[in-house]
Amino acid sequence: MSGKPGIAEQGPTLDDGRPLAPFGRRACRVTRNIASGGYRIFSAVDPEGPDPAAGQFYMLAAESGWAAEDGRPYLARAFSVADSDPEGDRVRLDFLVQGVGPGTGRLCSLQEGERLWVHGPLGRPFGVPREAVPGAHGAILVGGGIGIAPLALWRRRLAAAGVPTRVLLGFRDRERSGGLDLFRCSELKVASEDGHQGHRGYVTELLEVMLRGDDADGAVVYACGPPAMLEAVRLLCAERGVACELAMEAPMACGFGACFGCAVPLAEGGYMRLCVDGPVVRGADLATALVPGGGH
Repeated sequence: MSGKPGIAEQGPTLDDGRPLAPFGRRACRVTRNIASGGYRIFSAVDPEGPDPAAGQFYMLAAESGWAAEDGRPYLARAFSVADSDPEGDRVRLDFLVQGVGPGTGRLCSLQEGERLWVHGPLGRPFGVPREAVPGAHGAILVGGGIGIAPLALWRRRLAAAGVPTRVLLGFRDRERSGGLDLFRCSELKVASEDGHQGHRGYVTELLEVMLRGDDADGAVVYACGPPAMLEAVRLLCAERGVACELAMEAPMACGFGACFGCAVPLAEGGYMRLCVDGPVVRGADLATALVPGGGH
């Protein structure tokens, strides 16, 4: 997204505008790790990488303790960047993480001063509304669970560009919620399935109401969350004739297209690899967003 004033200022880019990631992985110093509801937010300073575009991801691995009891190393984990901020010739990267297994549990336990291996930024980012629909001037962001992460950076970039933005976030319950401190805005509504905050029900119910009204006129929907939520968003937008972009998740072992673990079906037939052709995909291009192994 280089060359789009107000959205992001990037360094060297690929032909399609994506920031050019340095070759191989590099060590970053962890600078904080704080609780955010049932999640954790940790920050690391990247000494070499570019400022990422919203929607891109990194492959992460802790330098120490990154192995099972038998000593076999874990694969790196793919995480969307939740926020970033240039600090001189370095970039601070923020990640939102939930411990659901040994790898994510280790990332949750990172301490200030530890080192983190990163590879990225990778993948295709979100596109500005006018790229999806000529004349579109607004954005509706829909996030579910830990999938709210890339929308935080995207909201900040859109706000800096003067793009009117409304945010809808949904969580299963109090334990599996957090990250709201990444969203410093007034145009925000929350849904929770257990009713502990905001609307009792699904975040897609809030979206359905919004799409029925004038609020959706001239807006593009951007969503990230579990597969069932993304599929509901895709179908709602198709029914209303609203363009949408979905930041998707699928099992990734490499992050650069070699393992084919993240292949998803396309509406026109065939497959795409989310790590290189996504993770942000236009809803109209997909056969389905119900990807096995995506989300949790």
